[in-house]
Amino acid sequence: EVHLVESGGGLVQAGGSLRLSCAASGLTSDEYGIGWFRHVPGKEREGISCISNSDGSTYYVDSVKGRFTISSDNAKNTVYLQMNNLKPEDTTVYYCASGRDCGEAMGVVYLLGNVDWGQGTQVTVSS
Repeated sequence: EVHLVESGGGLVQAGGSLRLSCAASGLTSDEYGIGWFRHVPGKEREGISCISNSDGSTYYVDSVKGRFTISSDNAKNTVYLQMNNLKPEDTTVYYCASGRDCGEAMGVVYLLGNVDWGQGTQVTVSS
């Protein structure tokens, strides 16, 4: 059973930074993707970034390109999302999730296959 635990959320002023962590366990394949998603009121969760374990490819939605960076530490089975220049509109709950691999189409970032989710972490950016 895949288990994902997010941490690192909190309150920050606009222009500030946060680093989210996603600790993963129970992944049985060397080929998988881990992505970060965020809750959008009235919509499905928005995929904002993803990293593919097979080749290290990274994917970003346009709204976070140049501000957010995804990385992984395979020794720790942890994926990070460094978020810089945060804006009030970035305020929401952020989730990490795992799937068979990452995908991107028409600016949408997603995970392939069965997706497992973490419990989420709140990010609040004050103006």
